[in-house]
Amino acid sequence: MKIHEDIKYIGVDDLDLDLFESQYIIPNGISYNSYLILDKKIAVMDTVDSRKYGEWRENLRSALEGRTPDYLIVHHMEPDHVGDIVALMDDYPEMMIVASARAVQMMPQFFEGVDFTPRTIAVKEGDTLSLGAHTLHFMMAPMVHWPEVMVSYDELSKVVFSADAFGKFGALSHDEEWACEARRYYFNICGKYGVPVQTLLKKLAALDVEMICPLHGPILTENLDYYIGLYDTWSKYKPETEGVFIAFASIHGGTAAAAGKLAEILRAKGAPKVSVADLSRDDMAEAVEDAFRMSKLVVAASSYDSGVFPPMYDFLHHLQIKSFQKRRVAIVENGSWAPSAGRVMRAMLGEMKDLEIVEPMVTIRSRMKSTDLPAMEALADALLA
Repeated sequence: MKIHEDIKYIGVDDLDLDLFESQYIIPNGISYNSYLILDKKIAVMDTVDSRKYGEWRENLRSALEGRTPDYLIVHHMEPDHVGDIVALMDDYPEMMIVASARAVQMMPQFFEGVDFTPRTIAVKEGDTLSLGAHTLHFMMAPMVHWPEVMVSYDELSKVVFSADAFGKFGALSHDEEWACEARRYYFNICGKYGVPVQTLLKKLAALDVEMICPLHGPILTENLDYYIGLYDTWSKYKPETEGVFIAFASIHGGTAAAAGKLAEILRAKGAPKVSVADLSRDDMAEAVEDAFRMSKLVVAASSYDSGVFPPMYDFLHHLQIKSFQKRRVAIVENGSWAPSAGRVMRAMLGEMKDLEIVEPMVTIRSRMKSTDLPAMEALADALLA
């Protein structure tokens, strides 16, 4: 697939992998993106996961049409993008590897017994590499989302090779709306690193960009302000949607019923959007995505072993490590004899940044009753105030 006069897409889809990074469900697969710049000098822009090396190698050889690559540009050292480095080195003994100094340092960690020293060129912020008509400008992007990451900009085609930034779940053969799976990808992969993402966005703002080529997901060619605008919102931890996300963890259904009733009350009181997730059954990555997307969060959970029901603990732990912040949060707890969930949830939320805990916390005893309605109404009023 040609994406510019001298730039070809040589990546592959993976429709067999069930869990990306062994934790994120990918029902529509994933793409491992790789590109080839054909100039006086030829540059391979990243490789792919070793599980797809054979298919990728054929794509590369076909695109080369008998020529030999001069450079392999490594933007990111994660195994799904560097699985084929050593095999490629063996295929093309004269090819040099261009990467950040930190990436060069990391390479022996992944490939035991390989001496990369004579084959690597370490670049830093502002360095360039001329291929002929094309000149690559390198920008360091540490912690988007690993410390060795860099992106490159081709001034001729005005293409940014963005590493994992602007990526999404889903194979390219699966046509779907970008934002949903890009959002789930961003908050679960890069969500912790809003400040580094902001730094990268400022660098991109100084460039004339017409195309973004990420390592996962589709090539972005139109309405770039839309994609960049979403990344700006996400990386500033601003709510994208005005509304309430209710995440519940229920053992025997009592807490689930209370969460459903609260959703009903909120809708009746004019909440613009209310979304509900069952943390025991729904995709955890989607729950994390929705928590970041919405302006308000309600956590409702059963007490369990003098603490909180584990699916809620897991959810709040995910929010903690992804730097959840700048939201209003309400708490509903359930306990049959010694309610403890609220205390644990409040403590975990208290470790997060810039959260406002909305009072009153509502305590349900086993099953919600008519006598609990005033407290639920008060909580809804306070949340929407």
